[in-house]
Formats: sequence, C-alpha cells, structure tokens
Amino acid sequence: MAGADVIDDYLTALDRRLRGPEHVKEDLLAEARDSLDDAAAAYRDGGLAAEDAQRRAVADFGPVNRIARDYQGLLALAHGVRTLWTLLLVVPLARVMWELNRSFWIGSWPAFDPAGPPPDWYLLIARANDSAAWIVAGAALGALASGRLLARRGWSTVKLARLSGLVAVGAVGVSLFGNVSIMIATALVDAARLLMSPPVGLASLVSLVIMLRLLVLARRCVVFSTI
Repeated sequence: MAGADVIDDYLTALDRRLRGPEHVKEDLLAEARDSLDDAAAAYRDGGLAAEDAQRRAVADFGPVNRIARDYQGLLALAHGVRTLWTLLLVVPLARVMWELNRSFWIGSWPAFDPAGPPPDWYLLIARANDSAAWIVAGAALGALASGRLLARRGWSTVKLARLSGLVAVGAVGVSLFGNVSIMIATALVDAARLLMSPPVGLASLVSLVIMLRLLVLARRCVVFSTI
C-alpha cells in the first residue's frame, strides 16, 4: 500500500477474497469504504497526514483476511437465503405448470398396455415424484424458518449459510432424482408414453433444465460458505 491509496488498496484486496451475490458484495464494500473514510477523516482532523490517517483507519478496521471471513459469511448466507426462496417458489410452480400442460394436451392418462397394470415399483416411483415438489418446498420453508430461530440463538452466518447449502443441495437432489427416475421408469414400462405429446415432452425437458440450474445455485451455497 502506498501514498493516498491505502484505503483503495485495502478494499481491492478485500474484494478479491469475496465470492457471492454482486449487489450484496457492493453494499458491503461501500459500507467498509464509508467507515474507513470516516475514520481517516477523524485522524486527519487530529493532525495526522493523509497517508498516516488512512493507515491508522485500516489498522483499526482489521486485517483483511479476518474481515474477508466475516464478509464471506454474510455473502454466503445471502446467497443461501435467496436460493431457498427460489426453491420454495420455483419448484412447486414448475410442477403445477407441468401438470396443467399435461392436462391440456393429454387429459387423463390412458390405460397402460393391455398386458396388465404397471408394476408396484413404478407406482411407487410415480407417487414419490408427484410428492417431490412439495417435499422440496417444505424443506426450503423449514430451513428458512429454522435459520431465523438459530440466528437468534447465536449461530454464525457461516453455519447458517452451510445449513442453507446442505438443505438446498439435498432438496434439489431429491427433485432431480424424482424427475430422472420417473422418466427412466416410464421408458422401461411403456416408452410410448414419453412420446405421446411433444409439448409435454418439451415441458419435461424444461423442468429438467430448471432442476439442473437450481442444482448449480445450491452447489454455490456450499462453495460460498467454505471459508
């Protein structure tokens, strides 16, 4: 750090260590700059030169590695909360839209092959997949509610972020596994059903893409909380 750029250099070093939602990171860095500028101004008013005032302000603020850990916890938690809300809203909505699309283009599911009803394991997979979206929504809502309670009990932002990440990864995994399982099971039992309606097939593909995108967001929760 040199000259009158001590604060700028400090904030640049801090910025490089942070990962997470850009708007949250910008707010944190702006707050840090305001605090540093105010502290430096107070030291200048006390008679210190500009560079010395900035150095004192930076020293008082704390080592960049420690501040980065604190800020990274906040960033990870912000991303985790946003991801849980996304799961809570998007997964059930995608399921409802798929059902409406299927109802419009196909109506009631036709009977299976005349050889007989589907095996019990297929019905089990179908019922589990029908429930997966609501299980995911319940898990996300439960994590949000418990996170608020745990925060009041003193849990750190890092622990809360990790909890959000683990719940998000598990919830998306359940939903994605359900989607893939029912597709494979249907292909084994009555593959013609997968080709009954191109719009429904497209809706299934869109649902799969949504799940993969949510899996990326959930993984970032875990990555951002690794400090």
